[in-house]
Formats: sequence, C-alpha cells, structure tokens
Amino acid sequence: MTLQLPGFPTQRAACGRLAAAALTGILAVALSGCATRAPGNPALPQTPVPAAWSSLTSPPPVPQAATSLALWWQRFNDAQLTALVTQALQANTDIRSAQAALQQARALRDVKSAGLGPNVGTSASAQRSKTGSNATINSFQAGFDASWEPDVFGGKRSALNAAEGDALAAEASLGSTQVSLAAEVAVTYMDLRGLQTRLSIAQSNLATQAETLQITRWRSQAGLASSLDVEQAIAASEQTSALIPSLQTSIALDLSSLAVLSGQTPGVLRDTLGTSVAVPQAAENLALAFPADTLRQRPDVRAAEHRISAAWARVSQADAARYPSFQISGSLGLSALTLGSLTSGAPVARALLASISVPLFDGGALRAQVRAQEAGLEQARVAYQASVLTALKDVEDALVALQNNRERLVHLQAAASAAFNADLLARQRYSSGLIDFTSVLETQRTLLATQDSAQSTRASLSADHVRLYKALGGGWTPEAETASRRAPRTTPYAPE
Repeated sequence: MTLQLPGFPTQRAACGRLAAAALTGILAVALSGCATRAPGNPALPQTPVPAAWSSLTSPPPVPQAATSLALWWQRFNDAQLTALVTQALQANTDIRSAQAALQQARALRDVKSAGLGPNVGTSASAQRSKTGSNATINSFQAGFDASWEPDVFGGKRSALNAAEGDALAAEASLGSTQVSLAAEVAVTYMDLRGLQTRLSIAQSNLATQAETLQITRWRSQAGLASSLDVEQAIAASEQTSALIPSLQTSIALDLSSLAVLSGQTPGVLRDTLGTSVAVPQAAENLALAFPADTLRQRPDVRAAEHRISAAWARVSQADAARYPSFQISGSLGLSALTLGSLTSGAPVARALLASISVPLFDGGALRAQVRAQEAGLEQARVAYQASVLTALKDVEDALVALQNNRERLVHLQAAASAAFNADLLARQRYSSGLIDFTSVLETQRTLLATQDSAQSTRASLSADHVRLYKALGGGWTPEAETASRRAPRTTPYAPE
C-alpha cells in the first residue's frame, strides 16, 4: 500500500508544507519503534585454536609481524627467483582478474554509498504544436527535480555494509591469489633447479659408466672378463641414458609453467633459466608466529571473516525490507511560451510530494527472504570455520614435512658420500682384477640412486620452506584495510 501526501504548489501556504514534513517525520518515528534491528556487529563462530604448534618441540621465539613475510622469496637470496615472482605478481592473469574483481566490488560499494543521499536532476524541453487551423503554439520548460528516500530502518545502510564487506573480502581474495601465485612460482622454480642438478648427476654418472664399460670391453678382449660383464655394463649405461630424456622433458615443462605463471609465452625463459645452478636454500632463522597470529595474517581467513560481516548485513537489509519505506520528492521549474520569456518573468512552478509505502500482504515472501539470508550467514560462518581449520592443517603439514625432509637429507648426504667412496674403490679394485664386475655394477647403481635422492630431497626441502611461508600467510600486504574499517572481532579464536 502506498500513501501519498498531495503536492504543494506555490499557491499553498508555507504552513501546509511544514505540516506535510512534520507528518512524514511523525510517521517515521512512530513506525521505527516496530523495527527489530540486529546487533551492531556479528560474532565470529567459536573455533578452537591450539596455543602452540604441535610439530614444534620448543616454544617459538617472539612472533614476527605479518609484513615481515610479505617478501619471503628474498630470503632465498636468488635474484632470478625474485625477478620471476615479481614479474608474476604484476602480469599473471589470475592476479589481473582478482584486481578487476576488487575494483568491481569497490565500485558496487560506492553505488550503495551514493544511494544514501538525495538524487538531484535537471531537465529542459521545447515543444511546438498545432491543432487544425489554430495558430502554432510554442512551449519551453526548464527545472530541477530532487528525491530522497530516508533510511529510517537501516536497509540502505545495511546494503552499504554488505558491499563494504564484499569489497574487503575481494581485497583479501586478491591477497590469497598473490600468496598462492608466489608459492607456485617458487615451488616450480625449486623443482626446475632440482631437475637440472639431477640431470647433471645423471650425465656425470653416465660418463663414469661409459668409462667402466670401456674398461670392461678391454678386459673382455684380454680374456680377463666375460661377455656377461660387458652386457651388464651396457645395460647399466643404457638405463642411465634413459633417465636423461625424462629429466629434460620435466625441465622443459617447468620452464613453460614459469613462463605462463609470469605472464609470458612458453619458451621465453629457456635462455635465461637454461643454465643449471644449485637449488636455493632458505635461511633457517624463521621465527614462527603463534597459531592465532598466523590466522590473522592469512588472507583466506580474513576473506572468510569479511564474508560473515557481509552476510550479516544482508540479513539486516532483508529484515528492513519488511517495514515501511518513505520518499520525499520535489520539483522547481519555469514554463513560458517563448525562449526569451523563460529567463525573464516566467512563472515559477514548485511542487513537494511525500509518500509512504507499507507492505501489507506478500504471501510471506519478505520473511522467507530473511530466512534465506540467515541461511547464507550460517554458510559463511561454516566456511570461516573451515578456513581456520585448513590454515592450521597447512602449517602443521608444512612443519612436519620440513622437519622430516631435513632429517632425511642428512642421511642421504651421508649415504651419497659413502656411495661415492665405494664406487671409487670398486672401480680401482676392478681395474686391478681384485673384485668381480658385480660389485662395480652395484656400487654405481647405489651411487646414482643416492645422489639423485639427495638432490631431490634438497629441492623438496626448499619447496617445504615455500609451503611454510604460504601457510603462514606470507606474500601479501593489505592495501587499504584499517582498524576503523574492519568490524571488531568478537571472540574469533578460542585457544584450547
């Protein structure tokens, strides 16, 4: 139902306009008592968080600030890695898409903000008409129109809060994309350097096996070795040769992936990254933050938190739609038969209109809309809990992998050193005829396997550092989020 207060032309007394305005205010105040508004800020769901990481045998040192991990890739002291990550954060298509989504969310927020104020417009028209044999009549009009819908029950303000939450969530989502991209580039780079070193190891072992094969052939020709030894040496050499094309394929795939991740065409990095270098190792002086601090610097957890605020605001917006809405509009204009008289002495037409719209019967649609938004709020709360648990799991998994791979690398390095000495001794004794070829073959296989495993673990160890930095929320810096714009947290994390 819509109730309208009639317009007030210039001939009406000023008291009539004041009475209409007063009536509108009285209705707004009277009906505002019927509204049931939600509390000022939504409480985050209770999510148990441990006081310390279970994978650490000792308490962590003083926690670092979130910004200390914003450029974690510089900790590897590798200029090419830094250049790749920087290029990817600027040119990657996922980053550009997330930036466009953030701009869209901020523009939609500005649209909601503009809706809180009045709308003012201007218009002008010229008309020339003739009926039958009557004289031609000209008509010129110019004026201003204004309208305003008072936000009595907070529906528009809630819509603005929802848009603000969406904008902050989009900003955090951009940060999450940056974190994931930087980690993916770094992990691929570690894998590339590991593969290149493994290729060098395979080629070096192949050269050694080729020398052994030549010696075996000489001994066979001299009657000091059997043809079985020669065939076994050939088989070992060919097996090692078969590893090389596989490693070269994996290297080419990593180069293509790095090019695409950094917004370039495949193949452009072959000259830049084609030379084999050692896998960069991270510094061991990382000060782990406590679990609750880690959650606060994770962009995906922040995005989930902002989505709760946006969902709660939509509940308030849906609830406000159940109550009356008001609108005040007016116009001021000039009308004349000639263009010259429009600006000199033309009569002024004024009008004021106040209206109220009250929903009477909608079959329960408005209440159903409230329930729908409440269900959306519950989904956002559950998604927040899931993001917190995922964040805790990511850090714990990264710590376990880092610790175990570090220990594994120590043993593999010792094994590789012993295998190298054993291979050297075996080849010397075989050349002297002190041992058979089976011992040489076994030591060469062991040497290749241990060196390859050690190098693969070294690359995995660097990748574990990258995953830990990612799990801790490193690799992004909030652009515009401030304490005044963020909804205060109400018991966001409950330590166990």
